[in-house]
Amino acid sequence: MGAETASLALMPFLRPEIIKLDLSLIRSEPSAEAVRIIGGVLAEAESTGAQIVAEGIETPEHLERALALGATLGQGWLFGRAGPLPDVFQPPQHPLQPRPAAQAVPEGTPAELVFQARSPRRAAKRHLLAVSRHLEGWATEGRDPAVVLATFQEASRFTPATRHRYAALAGSNALVAALGTGMPAVPAVGVRGQSFDPDDALRREWNVIVVGPHVAGALIARDVGDDGPDADRRFDVVVTYDRELVLTAARALMARIAPETPQLS
Repeated sequence: MGAETASLALMPFLRPEIIKLDLSLIRSEPSAEAVRIIGGVLAEAESTGAQIVAEGIETPEHLERALALGATLGQGWLFGRAGPLPDVFQPPQHPLQPRPAAQAVPEGTPAELVFQARSPRRAAKRHLLAVSRHLEGWATEGRDPAVVLATFQEASRFTPATRHRYAALAGSNALVAALGTGMPAVPAVGVRGQSFDPDDALRREWNVIVVGPHVAGALIARDVGDDGPDADRRFDVVVTYDRELVLTAARALMARIAPETPQLS
């Protein structure tokens, strides 16, 4: 951590056991950006038990700074230079204790998962648009890159205006994805697209989920099946800022996104 700020947003999905601080964070007094990175790392370590290791420790001052930044493990020439490997390795004096197994991918759609924990209310789409824009605004105006995951039921609801907004989001965030029946692989510049079957339960849902190092929020809505104007369609909806609940919904969507296919040159 430290070489690429966007990686902060992906930590909750990767759930690393060890987080390494880039030597740039250790070799000089931390800048405002470095402080934000370190804050995100400490928050992740506090919530998951991940251990923090600092690299590039060559002087007592580097060590002092690493300890001040929350590292409990270190590597660098201050502790020993490279040399021939011994024929027999002695057991470590301080063995690392593995963390319990990572959480399994949640089974179900965001609405199925979130509605188990929160009672939904009913509202028309026109009353929920401001909430979705508010969440998108976090990712637009936030100082740290975020992960933005959204479902649109059908690709036709990913309108030109939405395409413009999400292309702008993709320019400054770690990952932006749009899911819907018939959604192309790249629905907007920089946006990951994912289609699903018309009979998939996710087709009934409109979700906007934003996860950053210090923020988490979600609009989780399920279409009740009204006819009539689009703005009048009603949804059962939960708006939540409970980080663990938001992450549960986000992991369920993240698991549906196909890996990128490498481009051969």
